[in-house]
Amino acid sequence: MKAEFFKDKVIIITGASSGIGLACAHLFASYGAKLVLGARRVEILQAEAEKMPSEVLCCKADVSVEEDCRNLVQTAVDRFGRVDILVNNAGVSMRAMFRDLDLKVIKSLMDINFWGTVYCTKYALPYLLESKGSVVGVISVAGFAGLPGRTGYSSSKYAIRGFLDTLRIEHLYDNLHVMVFAPGFTSSNVRNVALTADGSAQGETPRDESKMMSAEECALHMAKGLYRRKNQVVLTPIGKLTVFMHNLFPRFTDRMEFSYMAKEPNSPFKKK
Repeated sequence: MKAEFFKDKVIIITGASSGIGLACAHLFASYGAKLVLGARRVEILQAEAEKMPSEVLCCKADVSVEEDCRNLVQTAVDRFGRVDILVNNAGVSMRAMFRDLDLKVIKSLMDINFWGTVYCTKYALPYLLESKGSVVGVISVAGFAGLPGRTGYSSSKYAIRGFLDTLRIEHLYDNLHVMVFAPGFTSSNVRNVALTADGSAQGETPRDESKMMSAEECALHMAKGLYRRKNQVVLTPIGKLTVFMHNLFPRFTDRMEFSYMAKEPNSPFKKK
């Protein structure tokens, strides 16, 4: 991969105040890209932007709000006149059995994860077609194989994958690059703020974050995928194995996923 590929590219990143989004922002800034960063916690964005060695605009953006997404894209166009890459990274997770779940939790996840991707892509698409640019959807292995205790999360990530795969086919001959990016378990705060059955934040992660892929390493993989214009990137050995096994041996993979996830501390389900 050549870092020069990103120099002066105009890149929009949602959910850029932490985790993978923030790591991507720092990496792309180091490559000389021009960034437009969106997040609900804009004060964190602004503090981080001061550390970045390139031109960065920060926008307060709740991607579940269509107008916020429109404004985010318009900010990029008004300042830079173009959009080269859109990284739909903003997302929220959950952890509860569906039978115990308040349906507002699934609606919230769909509004942020799926509709946020749809809104931002809709308004960026004319500019991405003009620049023959890239649109990325950060999903999860849960978007390839259902993850127990995460019905809303898996549903939203499956939906993003279906949306982006279809978009790719619609623009097959327009030189639009569409990439589905599935990190697997990556160290971030996504599990800390994951929603529980009643919609409140979980507060702490049930997993050992130190044993996961770092957000910085994840960002490097995204940069390589963008440079190579890959359709799909699945990360981590267990992530790749899960996708592979799910395609060939779905019933066996269901049992293995159940057993693996049931071992989490305070798991909402247990193997009988």
